[in-house]
Amino acid sequence: QVRMVESGGGSVQPGGSLRLSCAAPVTIFSRSVMGWYRQTPGKQRELVARADISGITTYADSVKGRFTISRDNAKNTVYLQMNSLKPEDTAVYYCNAYAPIFNRDYWGQGTQVTVSS
Repeated sequence: QVRMVESGGGSVQPGGSLRLSCAAPVTIFSRSVMGWYRQTPGKQRELVARADISGITTYADSVKGRFTISRDNAKNTVYLQMNSLKPEDTAVYYCNAYAPIFNRDYWGQGTQVTVSS
């Protein structure tokens, strides 16, 4: 069973910053587009950001200029640096690995991010 380990969630005031981390098995990480999704109650899970194997990144319009995704290939870890956080960023954040060679998705357990004054 593939295990992806997330960390870094928590509570922060508006305008604050958090960094999420997700470590994946090397057999998955090296073959996958790595991404972060988020979900709030009653809504569908939505893409926040993703980085492909070559490092090309994609962001949701709502986070452009505030969030940065990066991958450390030596540590098989993907990060999401979140700055200038807003209350509407409050959600459970999930790490995702999509491996085209296996044609499947792998998900982390989710980590809560709460932005509130």
